[in-house]
Amino acid sequence: MPTSPDPVLVDRIAASTGLSPAEAARVVEDVVAFHHEPVEEYVRRRHAHLRTYGARNDEIFARIAVELAGRVVAAPALTERQLRRIVYT
Repeated sequence: MPTSPDPVLVDRIAASTGLSPAEAARVVEDVVAFHHEPVEEYVRRRHAHLRTYGARNDEIFARIAVELAGRVVAAPALTERQLRRIVYT
């Protein structure tokens, strides 16, 4: 994850919301951190949360599948070899 948010994105958020640049940067950092969660962690967290409210596994897994289809999730860590295979196969 980058150490500082994209300055162009921060400027755009600040301009469109009226937030200060520092506030906009914090918002961007929060959103990036939220979407940086790996798929496995997201699935475990959502499963535990839904179980807490009494949902059954068949309902939970169907719901998580739908959620994942529309969610931006962190890309897996890929080796150089894996990246090359993506490009050249």
